[in-house]
Amino acid sequence: MKNNIQPANGKLGILIPGLGAVATTLIAGVEAVRKGISQPIGSVSQMGTIRLGKRTENRRPKIKDFVPLASLNDVVFGGWDVYPDNVFEAASKAAVLEKDLLAKIKPELESIVPMKAAFDQNYAKNLTATNVKEGTRYELAQQVIEDIQNFKEANGCDRIVLVWCGSTEIYYEASDVHSTLDKFEAGLKADDKLISPSMIYAYAALKQGIPFANGAPNLTVDIPALIELAKITQTPIAGKDFKTGQTLMKTILAPGLAARSLGVNGWFSDNILGNRDGLVLDDPDNFKTKEVSKLGVLEDIFKPEENKELYGDIYHKIRINYYPPHGDNKESWDNIDIFGWLGYKMQIKINFLCRDSILAAPIALDLALFCDLAKRAGMSGVQEWLSFYLKSPQTAPGLHPENDIFKQLAKLENTLRHMMGEDLITHLGLDYYEELAEAQ
Repeated sequence: MKNNIQPANGKLGILIPGLGAVATTLIAGVEAVRKGISQPIGSVSQMGTIRLGKRTENRRPKIKDFVPLASLNDVVFGGWDVYPDNVFEAASKAAVLEKDLLAKIKPELESIVPMKAAFDQNYAKNLTATNVKEGTRYELAQQVIEDIQNFKEANGCDRIVLVWCGSTEIYYEASDVHSTLDKFEAGLKADDKLISPSMIYAYAALKQGIPFANGAPNLTVDIPALIELAKITQTPIAGKDFKTGQTLMKTILAPGLAARSLGVNGWFSDNILGNRDGLVLDDPDNFKTKEVSKLGVLEDIFKPEENKELYGDIYHKIRINYYPPHGDNKESWDNIDIFGWLGYKMQIKINFLCRDSILAAPIALDLALFCDLAKRAGMSGVQEWLSFYLKSPQTAPGLHPENDIFKQLAKLENTLRHMMGEDLITHLGLDYYEELAEAQ
């Protein structure tokens, strides 16, 4: 595929619906990296390495030097938000980053002012929006399309990607209006309230052949209508829900327990956080969306229907509590009841004091850069190889998602190798010992 990848020439515009804590942490971080103030730690695309060829070849370049990613120096940020604060003001209010750091990049952050958001109060009832567009669903979509075109022209961008960093929307399931592109577009014109704000952004992007990644557990691009549109315009989509704190720990630990055939009776998870995401999730309808996204992880890894003796009776409980004093510093507690040889019981306790946006920002960056790469490589539709970054990975119809983070990483790395015409790596390793035996 290597010869088919278009080069990353010119500027890449990363447009973000939702310029809150995650987005402003991302933007400020990239500005700090560009000024040499800090390093993009946590970004696999920037800091990660990839093995190429046989182990004896000792080829392990950085990923950013192996595949033709857009340079951080060529990235331009913009976006929409329900509040009018510029990125410096929003980052200051989010209180994720230190004031001294923000002061060093203040002019760059102040220059990014959010466009008015496509918003429906019914999808995020705990937000009091003051910077929103007016009109029907169809009119909102046309306004977002115009926003994207104006941003691209004003900033001299050659390419655009969209990454949803907005709030979690209320829980709802796909219905008839989501079933085909024709019905979806008719629904836009009829101002069908079952079309969510995030879907309006996704439609506006995909209609123009612009990749879209969904960082929240919303349905968004995970519907037949928008999958159909992605195929028509040959555009990559990726979703859903950034894999950051507690779920990251689950997708690291659960595969290890399963690999050792250790049983699990129960997994209780509690969270407290006080940022805008926590405020939105304080509403039961919005929490339901997040809960469904988080609950599926263990089921997909343990496969209780296939391993009834070990996981058939697992009790999985999740709670999220809004606690303003913590701000963006999310704290998660996990109690895991496991059993081993002869059924003897044991326990694992985890107390993860993480920084939600610090973990999410590099994920948003990688998704944007890899989606742009996929577009230039001629890949379209669901990009399951990006499930490494997501809590509830989108897959082709009929496929179970793979939530084991180590298998996800292997899929991501092999996809990059395939893109660049390198041999895929299975880690079998028998050839080394066969060659050694022959030599002796």
